[in-house]
Amino acid sequence: MTAVGGAGSGSEAGDSLAEITPGRRVFRVGRKPNPWAWPPWEIAGEDGTFGNRWDDARSTYRVLYGSSQLEACFVETLARFRPDPHVLAELARIKGPEAVQVPGRLPRSWLNGRVVGEASVSGVFCDVGAAASLAYLHRALAATLVRYRVRELDGAAIRQTAPRRFTQEISSHVYALSDARGRPRFAGIAYRSRFGDHYQNWAIFERPGRRPVIRAPRTRRIAPLQREFQAALRLLDLELGA
Repeated sequence: MTAVGGAGSGSEAGDSLAEITPGRRVFRVGRKPNPWAWPPWEIAGEDGTFGNRWDDARSTYRVLYGSSQLEACFVETLARFRPDPHVLAELARIKGPEAVQVPGRLPRSWLNGRVVGEASVSGVFCDVGAAASLAYLHRALAATLVRYRVRELDGAAIRQTAPRRFTQEISSHVYALSDARGRPRFAGIAYRSRFGDHYQNWAIFERPGRRPVIRAPRTRRIAPLQREFQAALRLLDLELGA
């Protein structure tokens, strides 16, 4: 990834959103046959979003999520299969020879309908976790912070899993920003994973009628013994089912 400016060149006075570009190919784990296909609006929830962190709160555009590290894609996707903390807490109370460790189980059928996508992603992204971005958004979205009872917009606030509507409001605001020529300023949002700072993730905005930012996409199957897949299983304490 490549930083392309700390103080942005947006058209709004006092705008200091940090900018960044992927700088290398981005990975995504998605459904066959095309992991880069935009999710159909028909499967959106009652709130008009797909339930993801940087979806559009206004339901006017869609978002694809990827990462600079393939391992991160697997971790983000498979986290819902990890062992329940209540079960782990109960098992921790067992002492002696009866003590067991029960990992989570990933159904092997999960592999059947999914593939790895890899593509070059162009455009400038908002580095939402940068200090300058957090400071700007704290001012620009003050009313939104009050509505969601967020006292300070910091790194913890943008990583929290609920309410998703809060970060979706940030996404809608960033999407609407324009540059000095009146063109859309950002291709999406760059953010660190809640599973680890070393995972660099990208939320890519859909902009109908404009040049695609996803270029030269490639697709390959998920191999069970693939290094990144196995690393994600170990990190999440998961076993692949028979």
